[in-house]
Amino acid sequence: MYFNVTNLGTIIMKFEKSSDNLILTLRVYITDKPGFLGKLLTSIGSMGGNIGDVKLVKRAGRNNLREVEIYVSDQEHIEQILRSVGEIDGIQIDTISDAVLDLHKGGKIQMSSKITIADASEVRRIYTPGVAQVCRAIQNDPSAFYEYTYVQNCVAIVTNGTAVLGLGNIGARAGMPVMEGKSVLLHQLVGLSGVPILIESTDIDTIVDTIVNISSSFGAIKLEDFAAPDCFEIERRLIERLEMPIMHDDQHGTAVVTLAALMNATKYTGDLLKNMVVGIIGLGAAGTGIASLLKSYGVKQMLGFDLSENAMKRLEALGGEPSDLKGVMSRANVVVATTGVPGLIRPDMIRPRQIILALSNPNPEIHPEDAIDAGAAFAADGRGVNNALAFPGLFKGALNVTAKKFTSRMKIAAATTIASFANSDRQELVPALMNPDVHEAVTKSVERAAFESGAVRYHEETD
Repeated sequence: MYFNVTNLGTIIMKFEKSSDNLILTLRVYITDKPGFLGKLLTSIGSMGGNIGDVKLVKRAGRNNLREVEIYVSDQEHIEQILRSVGEIDGIQIDTISDAVLDLHKGGKIQMSSKITIADASEVRRIYTPGVAQVCRAIQNDPSAFYEYTYVQNCVAIVTNGTAVLGLGNIGARAGMPVMEGKSVLLHQLVGLSGVPILIESTDIDTIVDTIVNISSSFGAIKLEDFAAPDCFEIERRLIERLEMPIMHDDQHGTAVVTLAALMNATKYTGDLLKNMVVGIIGLGAAGTGIASLLKSYGVKQMLGFDLSENAMKRLEALGGEPSDLKGVMSRANVVVATTGVPGLIRPDMIRPRQIILALSNPNPEIHPEDAIDAGAAFAADGRGVNNALAFPGLFKGALNVTAKKFTSRMKIAAATTIASFANSDRQELVPALMNPDVHEAVTKSVERAAFESGAVRYHEETD
């Protein structure tokens, strides 16, 4: 939101006192003479502001209106910078805004037409009476539905907002910006349409029935930010009732990228992942999804710890061994932590040659450098283990072959492909998110795995 600046104190109060790690856009009128822009930037820098883009907005008489992007740490930091800039002669603050909120104004996505209508004859073809021909074609051959509508390229991104990012149960509407972000990634990375669906309920029956009743409008269902343990039951029931690709991304997208990271970590240390003892600390949606996929991959011995007794029972049902924190750290060769508890793993818990993935964001269970100093062979945090490396290609591949479901083989194929694109010279765990070759390759590998595992509609199931 922009604020007209007449009093710096008023502006400062517009930002919540809890705000931190903000990206601000500062608009200022600067006297159009040498040295004044330099004074502005020097003032910001002297107050510890990290300067991003500087743009000329317009020339206004003897002044230039410029936008300066500034990274600040907290409320006090904002105040210091604004007061410093406000004291400079020849520079007048116009407006200040939160650059992230500005970017989201009006939302990040829209429904748009692929066809441009130039005259009435085209209206008759895309609408009445011509469209009746297409309706009859689908009525006579239901499979034509996928050929003559956008459904085969459309994913429902469904949430009730009970487990949003690191924010927790903030509700479906507050979670909408995350769903829009997923839509943007699907479109940009693999050309799919992602449609956010908000469900204002925590009742499992209501959620499942709602999704089932709208499922014909979509080619696949992406469950997002549903809290554990409900997420497991919701996904299970939907898979039973619907013959289409359905995936809870917090479980399986995260698991795929974690498996890719472990493939590379063990390669760099010269170990074989399948023969190692793997420990999972935190058995919520992500931890349970990781445990499940590692078992499918062939990991023979897996330990796990969670404060929830039901979570431990889920691990046991997957073939894992319940333990405690001390037991996991003392026995596991590979430790994956998804607890959301910063500093949970102390350096004195680390054993020589352990591989540690502390995946909680923004603050990991242990910082990688601390784990290495304590004797770990390899350590990383969750900054690069982004499920956006997995879900675009998984959904694109499944939709391209009209898959009935996601199989373990499809997920492992995606993980193997992601791992293959990491730069081994730099000991990368996973490749860069915005590399289009990665998503194209994941799509193709998922297509092949869908056929091989019998997930395509006209193939017998083998998985």
